[in-house]
Amino acid sequence: MTILDGKKVSNEIKDEITAEVNKMKANGEKVPHLAAVIVGNDGASLTYVGSKVRACERVGFESTMVRLSNTTSEVELLDKIEELNENKEIDGFIIQLPLPPQINTQKVLMAVHPDKDVDGFHPMNFGKMALDMSTFIPATPFGILELLDRYGVETKGKHTVVIGRSHIVGRPMSILMGRRGFPGNSTVTLTHSHTKNITQITSQADIIISALGIPNFLKAEMIKDDAVVIDVGITRVPDENSTKGYVITGDVDFKNVSKKVSYITPVPGGVGPMTIAMLLKNTLLARERHRASSI
Repeated sequence: MTILDGKKVSNEIKDEITAEVNKMKANGEKVPHLAAVIVGNDGASLTYVGSKVRACERVGFESTMVRLSNTTSEVELLDKIEELNENKEIDGFIIQLPLPPQINTQKVLMAVHPDKDVDGFHPMNFGKMALDMSTFIPATPFGILELLDRYGVETKGKHTVVIGRSHIVGRPMSILMGRRGFPGNSTVTLTHSHTKNITQITSQADIIISALGIPNFLKAEMIKDDAVVIDVGITRVPDENSTKGYVITGDVDFKNVSKKVSYITPVPGGVGPMTIAMLLKNTLLARERHRASSI
């Protein structure tokens, strides 16, 4: 059994990006600039955005955090997005989800200019991804692909089962694993809350990517020997024995599943760190595109 160490690989990627940024600085060029917009005071969202800002500092990016109150209107947020779209100093920006109920999330994501959409959520970028065109791949699926690539996990001709059909992970992952090339060329089954006899499907899978958000959902009896298991789930489970009062738990019963697999991602330390690393990679790509278009 091999642990797909997202923390280790993400640090390697950050080192590679740092080297690129140092070259830019040596040449007197503008370094990438990432902005993050957060609406409200959700604890998990503040933690995520804070880690993204620290990651920018680590690789030498410029970063801007835009904090708006929980009572911000949809119009006010759209005005702020337009301001960021027009700001030539900012290469890419993200809107931290979830948003308060008075704001239409889809409308907001549509307002982000596709060339600055480093989260890869805009329909134009999603469509390009589905057509195998060069674009921003959503950071979490991008991170999973990178892990499979760097560990040389074979995907060609394999049966991949994706659990969960969110626009952020499940659906793009199902498209990417079926694309031509590596990682890809696998036969994909997309499962979700209405799938019947899910154990019958997962027990035939060579690769399982679980993005359901239900702690310890995937049990050892649901997988075959030597399967590859990617755990995207991240849930705070109350725990009186923890100093924080909770523990971070994935979708996979790691203790028992890990005894049967060939490769597995831990939670935490698996897919999570890769998501931030690939967000940085997308921002670097955005900066290169903007530079090319201005020449």
